[in-house]
Order: sequence, then structure tokens, then C-alpha cells
Amino acid sequence: MKILVLGGGLVGRTIALDLSLDEGSEVTVGDLDPAVLEGFDGTTVNKTLSVDVTDTAALDNAIGDHELIVCAVPGHLGHAVIVAAINAGRQLVDISFGEEDPLALHDVAVKNGVTAIVDAGISPGLANLILGRFYKEYDSIDRFIHFVGGLPEERHWPFEYMSVFSPIDVIEEYTRPARMKSGGKLVVRPALSDVELVDFPLVGTLEAFSTDGLRTLLTTLPIPYMKEKTLRYPGHADRMRMLLQTGFFSTDPIEVGGQQIIPREVTAELLFRAWAPKGNGRDLAVMRVEIEGVLGGKEVKTTVDLYDGYDQQTGTTAMARTTGFTCSASARLIINGTFTKPGVYPLELVGFDETAYQAVLNDLSQRDIFLQIQQQS
Repeated sequence: MKILVLGGGLVGRTIALDLSLDEGSEVTVGDLDPAVLEGFDGTTVNKTLSVDVTDTAALDNAIGDHELIVCAVPGHLGHAVIVAAINAGRQLVDISFGEEDPLALHDVAVKNGVTAIVDAGISPGLANLILGRFYKEYDSIDRFIHFVGGLPEERHWPFEYMSVFSPIDVIEEYTRPARMKSGGKLVVRPALSDVELVDFPLVGTLEAFSTDGLRTLLTTLPIPYMKEKTLRYPGHADRMRMLLQTGFFSTDPIEVGGQQIIPREVTAELLFRAWAPKGNGRDLAVMRVEIEGVLGGKEVKTTVDLYDGYDQQTGTTAMARTTGFTCSASARLIINGTFTKPGVYPLELVGFDETAYQAVLNDLSQRDIFLQIQQQS
């Protein structure tokens, strides 16, 4: 299959290199940054292509005769890629996590015979897949809460954080109001709110705060209580709230020294430097899914934990591994004909299909990413 991976950053690179190892796959990476494209020289990726995804004609030309499009661009650029791929009748897997609702494109995808698997990372993504599978197995589910975070292995003041994907996308997490479900109703809370401490056996105590990561789950599954929280080392949320309330994340231009600047753009540049890898440069990915409901006539709580670390041999971050390999595993569902329903499908709906669910988990286990599942009545 001819595959085009749009976005060759940390995660896009992981996806492209992984898919390029599959027999019969011809992988092209498209990006606007020459340095990113040069980084694929001498790798198993077949081709590189300079493309500006904000240029509609250039994007359509890049899609060309590729059969599968993998969208790994920053969130604010992703929707245009999804629309272009579906309109061109190309199969699609997406991890851009833009603010637009991808389900609005379902009917167009069905009409064009496109299978579009969206939000196919770790969060949203793998947690959704897990919930979708247990939703089919449980008699009913009353409560779902999802914790996830990427953390540096070594903590360095003041932020104790390391950027493992676009800083602009991280800032979006810290500014977009968090939607959740309580009592079957939609509740909207400020991002970075509802801070609590949670213990993780292999990591220690982390802080969790509300972010807007439920996305499609708010409409696809009728579960009365649902919440998503981001994990960081304790104290991080307070520092981010200070920046937020002071205006550092604002998109409204201000005048400084006779020049108009956008605070968020300056902040992103400064945080990109502050969040650069320090010390050993290694990161951790931590995820926990809690599902409560009735299974076999009994009240049951299922807890699913995932821990992953930096791959020293390949230089791949834990967040790139968990996000990228979930995406490439989702792509293989289409490539191998395991999941080919026309339409737009987030991973919770893919999880309804047990064969597809097991295929993704098997793919991840082959890359040393494992789920730890516990159930208690």
C-alpha cells in the first residue's frame, strides 16, 4: 500500500519508520521543514515530500495517488488534512486531535467509501479502544475516568516537564475548557482545574487535573460519568494557571515596543526551550483507565495501567512510542483488511470489534507495550 504520513515530527517519524518496515508498504513522509525531511535520509522510509498542508492545492497534490493518509500534524492543522483525504476518497488514520468534531464527516466518508480511524493515539486513542471493548463486555458501565501523562524521567525545576510533542498542542490542553459527564449531563470545567494527587506504583505520586480529552466519547457512549485528567509532577498545574491567568497563553495581540505580538506564540517559543530535554533526556508515559459498572450481574471495577519508557536503542520517546505505535497499529487494521467499515470511527467504536481490539494489542505487545488489567468486585 502507498502510504503518506503527513507530519514528520517525533510521533510522525515513529509512525513512518514503523510502517516502512512492513512488507509491501511504500511510505512517503510529507513535511514543510527541510531539516525534518533530511532526517529521513538513510532510513527505511521510501520518499520524502515538501508540503504545506495549509495550501489546499499543495495538499491535494501531495495526497495524489496515495492509498492511505496518516495525519500526524499539529492539532490546529489536522482538520484540513482529514477533510482533504476523505474528499479524495483516501483511507485515513489521524492523531492530530484538533478541536473540530471529526464525526461530522462520517456521512461524507461513507459516501466516498473511506475508512477513517481518528484520534488514534494514546489519549485520545488507546484508552478509548479499551473502553469500547469493555463497553461491549459489561452489562452496563456507570463510571469511566482516564488518567494520562508524559513525564521526564528526571525532574528539573521549574516545570518538571519535557516537551514530547508540539508545545502549541500542550498549551491548547492548558487553555481549552474541559468537558466531562456527570449524572448523564455535560459539564464544562476550566482546564487545569480539579487538581488531585494520585499514586502510581512504578512512578510515585502525581497530580491529575481536568483537560478536554474525552472528545468523541461525549457523544458515542452513553455513560453517565466520564472524566479525563492529565498527569504531571505535583506543582505543575499551579505554574501553568499562573501563566494562563497572567495572559501568557492569550491569542489577542498586544503592543510591545511598537510591535504587535501574540503572547501565546512568544510563550510557546520560550516554553519550547524550557521544556527541552535535560539530564538523561528520557521520558515516561503513564496511563490509567478505571471502568466501573455491572459485569455478569455483579458490581465490578476494572483498572487498566500502562507504563512505558524511553527506548535507548532507537532514541524514541515513550510518548512517541505509545502514541505512534497505537497509530501504526490502527493503520494496519485498514492495510490488512481487519477493519474496513466506511465512515469515521474513533477507537472506542473500533473497540466494539474484538478482532480489531486484539490486533492492536498484539501489535503493541510486539513492540514491548503492555496493558496491566485488574478486576475487583
